[in-house]
This record gives sequence, structure tokens and C-alpha cells, in this order.
Amino acid sequence: MTTDEADIFVQFRRALHQFPEVSCQEVDTQKRIKSFVSQFAPTRLVELATTGLLLQYGENSEGPVTLIRADIDALPIQETNAFAHRSKIDGVSHKCGHDGHAAIVARLASLLAQKPIAKGRVYLLFQPAEENGKGAEAVLNDPAFTTIRPDRVRPDRVFALHNLPGYKQGVIVCKPGSFTSSVLSLIVSFEGRVSHSAEPEMGLNPAYAMADFMLKTRQIQHPDPGSDAFALVTPVYTTMGEKSYGISAGYGEVHLTLRTRNAKRMEALKAQLLALLAELSSDSGLTIKTSYTEAFFASENDTKAFEQIKRSALKLGYSFVEKQEPFKWGEDFGLFTQHFPGAMFGIGNGEDSPALHNDDYDFNDKLIEPAARLFFDLIEIAHS
Repeated sequence: MTTDEADIFVQFRRALHQFPEVSCQEVDTQKRIKSFVSQFAPTRLVELATTGLLLQYGENSEGPVTLIRADIDALPIQETNAFAHRSKIDGVSHKCGHDGHAAIVARLASLLAQKPIAKGRVYLLFQPAEENGKGAEAVLNDPAFTTIRPDRVRPDRVFALHNLPGYKQGVIVCKPGSFTSSVLSLIVSFEGRVSHSAEPEMGLNPAYAMADFMLKTRQIQHPDPGSDAFALVTPVYTTMGEKSYGISAGYGEVHLTLRTRNAKRMEALKAQLLALLAELSSDSGLTIKTSYTEAFFASENDTKAFEQIKRSALKLGYSFVEKQEPFKWGEDFGLFTQHFPGAMFGIGNGEDSPALHNDDYDFNDKLIEPAARLFFDLIEIAHS
């Protein structure tokens, strides 16, 4: 690829960076991607999951089916960078590199246009709403992407990537089994009864039960990510009562994020927390209710798919690292791996790169070409 050709994808990535949109609001992002990738002559191009996009290459009903997924949403973070392509949207920026992931798969579309597959079908998915855990589910539930009808999308392999700050530029990082953690956010409400603050005995203040719960979660967790028993409980938000100093509070909430290596361990952690809450409710007389939000299944890498990634990376001359434990963050690509065999891998964004979700982070444009080439090699092996 010439310098001018490479620059097209860098400029596309930077345009996405300048106009970020948060989860479920990627309306202009979808239009921008659709306009750009249409030049690469997909067999079929479909809008799905409201703000997502699906490209098809090849139309042979016989042969393998591969799906490559990129996420496209941004975060509600004010950017502090001062470079020319900084975000033009106040309070919103691409601080997880999804603009880069989209550019990689756009480059992959151009490679598929230049060298069509010999058999089967390839789908390129630009998925919305990864950050809030709603995008993968929306895609899988869309009539354009059903797993029931045989004439629709039924991948034999699904692949995705994530850039990795702190790793050497371009190094490929992967592992069989759990690649990312199971993540679930728990909301606990403590319902008591307000009273005059001079007569707290006449009410039912949730403060001490909330404090007891928060302290006991520290005893339940097992924060070593190298252990199969890994369980991280992170307090993220709490509220109680009003700023009225004559009133003893009668209601409070605690919000936690839970992380484990897999779904089975998550179920065990949930059971522990619910048992603790039942005990607190019985002892205190409070009505305690729970709800869940932003669920992410662990990305479970199929062994054969992992080996394919490793083989392709080494064939292309890339450095390869087999990680020993899952990353602690969640990724809703995990829902795809619950339905189809496949794998997610990481690509180093640079050892000096600011961390994901930091206000000074930026995606490394030098990853676009090598990452697209790795995806293309995975496709060529299966579809030649």
C-alpha cells in the first residue's frame, strides 16, 4: 500500500475521532462509516441494531462464514489533547480507540474488494453500544442477524480485536479461554423510613447497613487476576438521604461493578452478595432490592481460533505474546463468543500510550495496516 492509500484510512480514523458519539447515539458515525466503506463494493450493506452497519463479501451459500467485528461508540469523557484531530464534541471523545478499530475494519473492506474471497461469505460488523454492553445483544436480536434462519448470518468463526496501551506497538496479545472478564454492575437499594434527625429511633436509617455491606464486600472479593477465583468488587456510586440536616435518611443506594474470570464464577459471586444482603435485611428490618445493568460476558477464545491468530501473526512477522490471565476489563464481544466459536486478540498501542479511558489517550494510527492484514490473513486461510 502506498503512503497516499494509508493516509486515507488515517484521515478516516481522525474524522471519526473529531465527531464522536456515545453508545446508542452513533447516528452520524453510522452515516460517516457507510459513506466511506461503500467505495469498497460490498456484496451487501445493511443497517442494523439501529446505529450499526453490516457489510457482506461473497454470496456463496456453500463454504465457511467468517465475521469480523469492530466497535464504534465513544465515551462521555472531555478530551484534554490539543492535536488537530481532537474531539469537536464537548464532553465526548474516543478514549477507548473504537475509532481506530473502525478504521482497521474499513481497511479490511478495501483488502476484500481488491482480492475477493474464493468461497463462502465474510461479514464485517461495525457494532454500536459496546461501552454500555447493549450493542452485541442488539445485533444478535436484529432480524437482519438472526441465528435461526439458515439463509442469514451464521458465522463459523468470529474475530475481534482491542488496542492495548502499555504494550509494545504492534505486538499481538492473545490467549485461549477467557480473554476478558465477565463484568456486571449491581445496584442495591436500601429502603427504610425517614424521621427527625433528633429522633432517629423513630425511623429506619440505612446508613449502617450500607456501610456494613460495603466493608463486607472487601472480604468477599479475590482481586488476584491470575487466580481462577478472581472476583473484584468495585464501589462506583453511592447516595443516601437529602442535604437536610434535620432529617434522618430513609433511603440509600450502593452501585458496584463486579468482575470475574467467567460466567460461572460471576454466578457464585452474585450468590454470595445476595446472601449477605438477605442477612443484612433480616438484621436491620430494611427492605433491600437489587437490580443489574451493563452485563458483559467474558470473551471466551476458542482454542482453534486462538491457534489461527497465533499462526497468522507469526506468519506475518509480528511479535506474539500469549497472555497468562484474562484482562480485567469487560468487552461485549463476549456475547458473540457465547453463540459462535471465535476469539478476540489485542494489539499493542505503544508502551508509552496513555491508558484506555484516560482523557489524554489516542489511538495509534500505525496499527491500522498490520491489524487489517492480520484479519485478512485469517480470512484467506479459511476462504481460499
